Amino acid sequence: MSEVVVFHHSKGLTEDVLAFAQALRARGHQVHMPDLYDGVTFATLEDGIAHAQSIGVPTILERGRRAVDGVETDITYVGFSLGVLPAQALAQKRPGPTAAALFHSCVPPEEFGSWPAGVPLQIHIMDRDPLASPPETDLETARRLDAELDEATFFSYPGDQHLFADESLPSYDAQAARAAEERVLELLS
Repeated sequence: MSEVVVFHHSKGLTEDVLAFAQALRARGHQVHMPDLYDGVTFATLEDGIAHAQSIGVPTILERGRRAVDGVETDITYVGFSLGVLPAQALAQKRPGPTAAALFHSCVPPEEFGSWPAGVPLQIHIMDRDPLASPPETDLETARRLDAELDEATFFSYPGDQHLFADESLPSYDAQAARAAEERVLELLS
């Protein structure tokens, strides 16, 4: 059994993110689900992104940090899109990460220091995701980390959707979502 912290995407702590956590729980993992938006959810990705911009990245990172106060070390951090920010920051800066799985996004590790030696990292992004492609650097960063870090594995899925793992959205890709979930379950085992 692993202890896992899952951070939601910019639409908030939606039913689909909760379903992902439940799938992990069904396999015996202890899952924490911090709500970075204090109960607010959004119908569209654009509205969620606007809300995230209004509260700011420092607030999102601080809420993520506070969410794990009192949680022991030996944690796997999972982040979906916006949730990658606190997941990746905590995996890099907080003592005792077990692993990290980043969906739809990743940040150059230099933003938070360096990637900790021996901590496995999975990155899951569609190969033509418009929110991860230039001018954004997510895809480029994922490829670089896969090439440079023994700990990193980049899983590229065919398609041009951002939140491909969220079943509630038209961008959902069942095959890619199932493959990504299975890979995270393998990481946890």
